[in-house]
Amino acid sequence: MAQTGRPLSPHLQVYKWQVQMATSILHRATGIILAVGSLLIVWGLAALAAGEEAYACFTACASHPLGMIVLVGWTLAFFYHLSNGIRHLVQDTGKGYAIPSFVRSSWLSVIAAIVLTVIVWAFVLTGGHA
Repeated sequence: MAQTGRPLSPHLQVYKWQVQMATSILHRATGIILAVGSLLIVWGLAALAAGEEAYACFTACASHPLGMIVLVGWTLAFFYHLSNGIRHLVQDTGKGYAIPSFVRSSWLSVIAAIVLTVIVWAFVLTGGHA
């Protein structure tokens, strides 16, 4: 390829990975995961409406170890997307753009997602007797 003499656009290989970059990418990825995972919610609701046999099939799939991994992952994606979305709403007001604040809020959204996921699944796995 001939040298054009123009500057190259920055890309992922040029930038040093930072938490802000990772959280931005994760926000987009969790949005996709939530959209695809919502099909599971629709399946569960349709099975519930279809009767006992259909719902038993759904719960058998959902309670399988692979199904549990998918559900926990979907829950983590939900809480991450929620907490990071709240962070974006705060930034839309013009606050939180200073680098230390930006890094802190990025980590806070990750930590909040993990904590909320653990709380929900502790409640679910104890049968609602937390």
